[in-house]
Amino acid sequence: MTTGSLFSTTTPAAPLAERLRPKHIAEVIGQPHLLGEGKPLHMAFQSGKLHSMILWGPPGVGKTTLARLMASAFDAEFVPLSAVLSGVKDIREAIAQAQLVLQQHGRHTILFVDEVHRFNKSQQDAFLPFVEQGLVTFIGATTENPSFEVNNALLSRAQVYVLHALSADELEQLFERAHRVALQDLEFDDDARERIIGYADGDARRLLNALEQVQTAAGSLRSSGVPLAGAAAQTAGVSRIDSAFLDNTLAQNLRRFDKGGEAFYDQISALHKSVRGSSPDAALYWLVRMLDGGADPRYLARRIVRMAWEDIGLADPRAIQLTMDAAQTYERLGSPEGELALAQAILYLACAPKSNAGYVAYNAARAFVSQDGSREVPLHLRNAPTKLMKQLDYGKGYRYAHNEEEGYAAGENYFPDGMPEVSFYQPTDHGLEAKIAEKLAHLRELDAKEKKK
Repeated sequence: MTTGSLFSTTTPAAPLAERLRPKHIAEVIGQPHLLGEGKPLHMAFQSGKLHSMILWGPPGVGKTTLARLMASAFDAEFVPLSAVLSGVKDIREAIAQAQLVLQQHGRHTILFVDEVHRFNKSQQDAFLPFVEQGLVTFIGATTENPSFEVNNALLSRAQVYVLHALSADELEQLFERAHRVALQDLEFDDDARERIIGYADGDARRLLNALEQVQTAAGSLRSSGVPLAGAAAQTAGVSRIDSAFLDNTLAQNLRRFDKGGEAFYDQISALHKSVRGSSPDAALYWLVRMLDGGADPRYLARRIVRMAWEDIGLADPRAIQLTMDAAQTYERLGSPEGELALAQAILYLACAPKSNAGYVAYNAARAFVSQDGSREVPLHLRNAPTKLMKQLDYGKGYRYAHNEEEGYAAGENYFPDGMPEVSFYQPTDHGLEAKIAEKLAHLRELDAKEKKK
């Protein structure tokens, strides 16, 4: 089979991503954990039996392609819906179309819902009965955790498959395929190739869009007779592309920034340490540097939330809520508006009192438990919902703290019997933790008095 026959015969005017869309499962790049021999989706294609599924993964990893391939492999009608643009009326029309196709042609329908997490409960409920009846096979695509965003009733009827971002090697394969099939007029040097692959950041569509933009720019310059910046030499109609050309062509879209390499982690480290070091100006500088360089704001939002838990903690619990709000704000607004929320969260963290006591305590508890045996829960701490359990002394002797003086059962032991005394949490004297430390010290005094009785 020739290379060209592996792809659709769509007119060259179509986007590069569409021209390169595989026509067979064997041509899909990436997702070996699902598409490899003996793996779940490979077996689904071979089984001859359609089943409803949710494809969960980041943008540009092949969710729509897999749904279309499923329809082609099973000779099913493919009815796509966008959860962003479609309402209940559109769903009803899609169901009516599925009924018509079944009656007139005897063909089954795959109802593909892109961004299914954006459908509300009533919209999801609108097509659930038809999934249950078998009129349509539902395939949903989502970038969000379906366990939070998809109705339990629908989730229970669909197999969830997790798709991963493409690796650098897989993007390299796609780059080669695109070059071989549609970019013969371009020749990339190694640095330009690496930068475009790094810019794609695991997103096949992003890679192909960047290549298409480069091809368009090179073609325009050739037509106008303007020499290509940095790679002026052209031989037999072939433009040689280097980093200088990318800088001029892709402008703000492509910086000297390796999102998965050392520069990325160096800058993340600088951002985190600036926050920890209470330097708001430096923290803001590194945040903007990373945003300007093309870092994924959603990744930065997750790191900012982590900073609040790891370096602020109970010294200022408001920091945790504020960073969660900032992350949610970005999800709702996107760029560039949502980036202001991340900036203000960074400034708050840098100015807030610092404590890693919770982080240290958690790690200390994990280390202890990993080395300790599986100790039993003391009888007085066990729940006793049945008569038999009460007869076995479950819950016997338990002191209800709310009925005790100061709301505290002084001297009570909450650890397993025979366990040595341990102290994981040592609050600092920073922010709210100073008051927490005072309270714990007072409670320890009450314990000591109780033990002397």
